[in-house]
Amino acid sequence: MNDTPVNIGYSPCPNDTFIFCELEKHADIYPHLYDVETLNRWAFEGKWEVTKLSFHAWLLVQDRYEILQCGSALGRGCGPLVISNAGKSLSADSVIAIPGEFTTAHLLLRLWKPELQNRIFMPFDQIMDAVASGKADAGVIIHEGRFVYAERGFQCLEDLGNWWETTTGQPIPLGCIAARKDLGAEKIAEIERRLKHSIESAFADPESTKAYVTEHAQELADDVTSEHIKTYVNDFTLDLGEEGRAAIGKLQQMAKAAGIIN
Repeated sequence: MNDTPVNIGYSPCPNDTFIFCELEKHADIYPHLYDVETLNRWAFEGKWEVTKLSFHAWLLVQDRYEILQCGSALGRGCGPLVISNAGKSLSADSVIAIPGEFTTAHLLLRLWKPELQNRIFMPFDQIMDAVASGKADAGVIIHEGRFVYAERGFQCLEDLGNWWETTTGQPIPLGCIAARKDLGAEKIAEIERRLKHSIESAFADPESTKAYVTEHAQELADDVTSEHIKTYVNDFTLDLGEEGRAAIGKLQQMAKAAGIIN
C-alpha cells in the first residue's frame, strides 16, 4: 500500500484497541476512536475508509462497505443480555433501553421479541443506570456490561447470544471491520493483511497491547478488561472462515424475513 493516509474508525473498547494496537502505530494510519453506534451512523455517509460496524449496520451499508475477513467480533457465549431490576418481568408495554438503533443488540432484540415496541436508545454505558433509576423497565447490555451486571444487582431475563445459538446453531455475529469499496480490491486486501498482522502480534504478545488498551478502557478494572478481550477476540477475529460467513448470512436472512431490512 502506498503512503496515502487511511482513516480507520474503531471503538475504545478493549477488543478493538487490542487488535488495532500494532496497526495504529503506522504513519499512514489515522485512527478515530468513537462508540460503535456513532461509527454505525457515520457509515451511512461513508465517513471513514475503514470502520468498525455492528453487523446490523453493515447489513444496511453493504452496498458501500465490504467486510474484512479479519477483525470481527463473532463467537459463542458473547451475546447481548436483557437485564432488569430483580423481580421484574417483561410485558409488551415494557420500556427497553437499547445501546443504539443500528447495533446488533437492537436487531437481536427485535428478532427475539418483535412485540417489544417501546424501545429507547442511549449510549451503552448508560443502560444500567437507566434501568436502576426506573427510566427503563429493562435494558440490553453489551461490552463489559455482561461482566458486572450481577454485582450491581440486576437479573438476566434473556441471553440473546444463547437464544441465537439455540435458534440457529450458529455463532453470533456482533461486529466487523469493513472497508469502503471505492478503495479498490488491492488496497482493501493490503489493509486486511496489515490488520491480520496486528491481530497476530497482539495474540503473540498481549502484554505489548496493555498500555494502549488501558489508555482507552476508561475506568475498567484489569480483570474486566482481560475478560472482555478473551470473550470478544478469538479465532473468528483472525479469519471469519466458512462458519463465520454462514452466521452472517443467517443474520441477514432472518432480518429480511422479519421485515427489519430490505
